[in-house]
Amino acid sequence: MSEQPILSVRGLSKTYASGGGTLTVLRDIEFDLMPGDSLAIIGPSGSGKTTLLGLCAGLDRATTGSVSLNGIVLDDLDEDERARVRNRHVGFVFQNFQLIPTLTSLENVMVPAELRGEKAVYRRAEELLDRVGLADRTTHYPVQLSGGEQQRVAMARAFINRPALLFVDEPTGNLDADTAATVESLLFELNEESGTTLVTVTHNLDLARRTRRIVRLSGGRMVEDYLPEHSGIPEAPSLSLTPDPQS
Repeated sequence: MSEQPILSVRGLSKTYASGGGTLTVLRDIEFDLMPGDSLAIIGPSGSGKTTLLGLCAGLDRATTGSVSLNGIVLDDLDEDERARVRNRHVGFVFQNFQLIPTLTSLENVMVPAELRGEKAVYRRAEELLDRVGLADRTTHYPVQLSGGEQQRVAMARAFINRPALLFVDEPTGNLDADTAATVESLLFELNEESGTTLVTVTHNLDLARRTRRIVRLSGGRMVEDYLPEHSGIPEAPSLSLTPDPQS
């Protein structure tokens, strides 16, 4: 029996009401992603990258089309059911970290596992913080951490439930160049160690080149799809990331 995609997107479109009319931000997106693969979604600002990431992760529903995540058709589920799927199968790393300010680093990492009702998560959370180089920051609150440290806490949190899929939105967008390089390397090391499937939205072409596959969006459409082992990715204008006009 052949291996099944861990993420399958079919005919995906998203339209919003806007000023008495409609605004279409995604148009007829289709792709499959296999277990253990890594995908970068690139494109100019306004091209629909983050919207696509949210639909793939079950954070929002498409206007038309379907998303299957680990064999589960998300379109058939209500919000509570999608939340359970996310907690069971998905990890997230956001550009703005989204740490809970009243919790310590260790407590932030433990939250997703505790939401699943797991009790013995303290040691795994400690191990993950140690893995990302923050063994001495377990009792620190987010306000006491640098941006790079907060992002590493967010990465540890994303892996606490051993997700099948990791969705990453601009992981280095708010970091200086040196810190971004550290976070980028750590992300791929953790992903390889865990065997997690990675989907990232990024403007960072160096990060994108480290994935096995790149999809480029423009005007809400998928205009390029680089297969695994892409060497010598074309330079601009093919990978231009200048903003799209409003669709």
